[in-house]
Amino acid sequence: MPPLKRYDREKIIEISLSIASKEGIDKLNARRIAKELNSSVNPIFNNFKNMDELKSALYERIHNIYQEYMNNGKNSDIPYKGMGMGYIKFAKDYPEFFKMIFMTSYDVNAENFITSDNEGNDVIKEGQKLTGLSYEEQKKFHVRVWMFTHGIACLVATKTITISDEEISDLLQSTVHEMIIGYLKERK
Repeated sequence: MPPLKRYDREKIIEISLSIASKEGIDKLNARRIAKELNSSVNPIFNNFKNMDELKSALYERIHNIYQEYMNNGKNSDIPYKGMGMGYIKFAKDYPEFFKMIFMTSYDVNAENFITSDNEGNDVIKEGQKLTGLSYEEQKKFHVRVWMFTHGIACLVATKTITISDEEISDLLQSTVHEMIIGYLKERK
C-alpha cells in the first residue's frame, strides 16, 4: 500500500491561491482543490473547518500580497505616486485578486472605502507630504486621485486596455500634478 500523501494548510492555501489567481474565487471549491491535489477532499477538511475558513485564510494571504505592492510603492522616490503605481501593478499582475478586493459591492462612501485599511491611511499621509494639505483636506483630494487611479486599475484588471508601466507612470505624474494645481486653485 503506497504511503498516504500529507497536505498541510500551507499547501492547500497555495493551491487555492493558484486556482483563484487564474479562475477567480467563484471557481474555488473543495472538489476543485482536491483535483489539483490529486486527492480526496479529506485533507482540506482535516486542515480547515469549512470552505469559509479556507477562504478567510486565502483573503488574508491575498491582502498580504497587496500590502507588499503598496509597501514597495511607499519605498519609491515619490511614495504617493509609487503607491498609486503599486495599486495599478497589483491589478495588472493579479487581476482576479484585484477584482476580489476592489471590484465587489461595498455599501460605503469613497472616503470610508479608502480609509478602511492601513494602506489607505498611509497613502493619504504620503499625499500630505506632497501637497501640504491637512489630513482631512488630503482625504478629500485623494478621493479624486483614487477614483482616477482605480479607473486605470480596473481597465488593466479587466484587460480592457493594454498600457505599459511607463505610460501609467507618466499618466499618474501629469494628471495628479494637474489635479493638485486645480484643487489648490479651487480652495482659494
